[in-house]
Amino acid sequence: MDVTSILIGLLAGIIAGGGVLYVVLNNKSNSKASAIIKEAEEKAKQYKKSRELEAKEKFLKLKQEHQKEIRNRENEISNVEKGLRKKEQSLNDKMGNLDRKAKEADAVKKNLNQQLEVVNIKKAEIEKAHASQVKQLEKIAGLTAEEAKKDLVEALVDEAKTDAISKIKLIVEEAKLKANKEAKRMILQTIQRTAAEQAIENTVTVFNIDNDDIKGRIIGREGRNIRALEAATGIEIIVDDTPEAIILSGFDPVRREIARLSLHRLITDGRIHPARIEEVVQKTRKDVENEIVEHGERAVIDLGINGLHPELIRIVGRMRYRSSYGQNLLQHSREVANMCAIMASEFGLDPKLAKRAGLLHDIGKVPDEDAETPHALLGMKWAEKYGEHPDVCNAIGAHHDEIEMTNLISPIVQACDAISGSRPGARREDGEAYIKRLQDLEKLALGFEGVEKAFAIQAGRELRVIVDSDVLQDKQADLLSFDISQKIMKEMIYPGQIKVTVIRERRAVNYAK
Repeated sequence: MDVTSILIGLLAGIIAGGGVLYVVLNNKSNSKASAIIKEAEEKAKQYKKSRELEAKEKFLKLKQEHQKEIRNRENEISNVEKGLRKKEQSLNDKMGNLDRKAKEADAVKKNLNQQLEVVNIKKAEIEKAHASQVKQLEKIAGLTAEEAKKDLVEALVDEAKTDAISKIKLIVEEAKLKANKEAKRMILQTIQRTAAEQAIENTVTVFNIDNDDIKGRIIGREGRNIRALEAATGIEIIVDDTPEAIILSGFDPVRREIARLSLHRLITDGRIHPARIEEVVQKTRKDVENEIVEHGERAVIDLGINGLHPELIRIVGRMRYRSSYGQNLLQHSREVANMCAIMASEFGLDPKLAKRAGLLHDIGKVPDEDAETPHALLGMKWAEKYGEHPDVCNAIGAHHDEIEMTNLISPIVQACDAISGSRPGARREDGEAYIKRLQDLEKLALGFEGVEKAFAIQAGRELRVIVDSDVLQDKQADLLSFDISQKIMKEMIYPGQIKVTVIRERRAVNYAK
């Protein structure tokens, strides 16, 4: 046996063995695939079954929810229907009530109409009877209804007027008892500080010039000079048709004085332009400040007052340019100081201290800036600040009852202040005007019926009226006093207040022969 035969034999054997192996392997694969397929089919059946169950459960759940929602809506619809039925029933009831009330109203209306007809008939009968009675009364009384009504109304008016005056008198007396002194003081101080009656004299200064050609130079080109002057002084310069006069208007008398002196210097110098105006006004302001101090020093020296603080001296000097009710404040203060010294000497007190308090009592009226503090308290604060005696400070603060008086000098200052301000002619009122005012006051009172005599006394602060007792009764005297005071307030101008006293007396005179 050769090699080739052997190889062929081996190859044949291998091929035969491979075929057998293929058959065996192929059989195994088929059986395994069948098992896998079978297993997969089982799983598929189980999955399908589980999904079907889940679907059924979900369907049942959705069905239950849907049925629940349907029941809820049915309940809501049922409730709404019940509510509507109730409202319908209520409306039916109301309509029934309205119909019933309408019927009742118609019945009432018909009844009222019948009653109204009866009332109209009775009213006509009453008016007829009334007219008949009025005619009978007119015939008996000899007066017409209108005349009787007029007499009755006049009687009632007189009675009501008399009662009203009595009540007014009681109210006034109560008000006097309960009146607050502080309110009176505030009103008086407001009037005193504004000085409305003399406002034109206190706010205007007339500057006289030689000729009207100077007005054009004061105004300047396009008004630049007058604008510069007004800006520098704070005073309104009024250049109008008034011949040979220029008006300086302003509420600060010191500024007006500065403007007046500055104008005088500019016109005298002849150079009038903005730069020169500012220079002259600045120099004049310093000169006026020095002049203020000089006025204060002169007043202090004339009164013999020593040791006064320089700032208080300057304030006293400023009073030279301030007025109260038209009365120069420095002149008023010097007058008060002299009267205080005399009165203090009579009481055995220190005249120098009283004179000092009298001079300084109104220093609060000249503040450098507007102050809301009452001038008495402001002056007291300044006096305390600059080391004045406690009695002087108290007299300044208490002269208008702002604070309590603690020494005898305080009432003396208060009294002297009132005397200086209230005496005839003190408030820049000449003798002729003063006498004419008193005559007008008496003439006004004599114009009333039943007045026999009228006398203006107490420097025109009281009017005494004597009436005929046969013409006027006591109640009518009260009414007369009220009427006279009202007419005085409406027709006359006067400082302070006027007391109207009506005197009615009954005199029985007989002669023994």
